[in-house]
Amino acid sequence: MTARTLYDKLWDAHVVHTEEDGTSLLYIDRHLVHEVTSPQAFEGLRMAGRKVWRVSSIVATADHNTPTTGWEEGYDGIRDPISKLQVTTLDTNIRAFGAAAYFPFLHQRQGIVHVIGRRTARRCRA
Repeated sequence: MTARTLYDKLWDAHVVHTEEDGTSLLYIDRHLVHEVTSPQAFEGLRMAGRKVWRVSSIVATADHNTPTTGWEEGYDGIRDPISKLQVTTLDTNIRAFGAAAYFPFLHQRQGIVHVIGRRTARRCRA
């Protein structure tokens, strides 16, 4: 028996199906969503006429484009227009598609998506 890495164990625990060429379909139980890459994903759902498969798996927050100062200015405190568009687009997409937990910009629990996701996942298991 050969030793298996933690990565191998996690991968194997989430494989749903493996094709003959080695391509695997994985089951993901938690989707961490933020404002930078999610616009493309939500637009793809819209274009395909699809809904989110399992809203209860989504934990979302504005993260990468939120300022650390100037919160008293609200959304106007986001100076970069592309950053502001990404943050407001996340708000729009979560309203349209839903999420188990959403911490938008200016929410007291808004923060780093990976930290929030980890804490939320622990609470969901408890």
